[in-house]
Amino acid sequence: MCGRTSLAVDISVLRQRFDVATTDAVEAYVPKYNIDPSDGLVTITNENPDTADVLEWGFVPEWADDPDDVPNPINARAEGVQDSGMFRSALKNKRCLVIADGFYEWQGARGRKQPYRIVREDREPFAFAGLWSQWEPASGNSLRETVTILTTEPNAVLEPIHDRMPVMLEPTEETAWLTGDTTDAMGVLDTYPEDVLEAYPVSKQVNNPDTETPDLYEQIDIGEQSGLDEFSASD
Repeated sequence: MCGRTSLAVDISVLRQRFDVATTDAVEAYVPKYNIDPSDGLVTITNENPDTADVLEWGFVPEWADDPDDVPNPINARAEGVQDSGMFRSALKNKRCLVIADGFYEWQGARGRKQPYRIVREDREPFAFAGLWSQWEPASGNSLRETVTILTTEPNAVLEPIHDRMPVMLEPTEETAWLTGDTTDAMGVLDTYPEDVLEAYPVSKQVNNPDTETPDLYEQIDIGEQSGLDEFSASD
């Protein structure tokens, strides 16, 4: 799964890389070194491909009468979205790019899990494949825009750490995912090339979602680490 990401690039880099304007919400959001679902995600939707905004992380289907009565998944298995009552409509009509510069996964047994940071070797920002939704109550108030990140089988870099990985899109795949037809979109939901990714251990301070510091990006020597137990790491 993917339950913790990061985005700490300069706003000008984000604008240039994705050729978008950024909302006030994005400019107040970046940098984020330890993003958990409560923070939301910087997202570019197919309905507004020229602007990056912050959407709520945890998908609320548009057909839900009450979002508290349905699951609000932060991830969706790419293999099942075409047949899912939760995601089928969004796959056809509401795709998005979720922007990040890395993400975290945990390896090992519960209580002793070691966090790893996964990044592109060139440290450039990239896009996850996402689905989004606009949920509006019958009263017409409190419109919620929500998002989920798709996951797939791990590549050789991720396989020793976790049995799933987020769908990372290569730059040449982003348009097909965002605005292509369903067949084109499904065709880019593959495993990211392993030769451009790096995974390395980081401090267990990342386990606390309230910890926000550039030090979380630093590689550590596992043998020298002690202290904070895992109490909120992703499973």
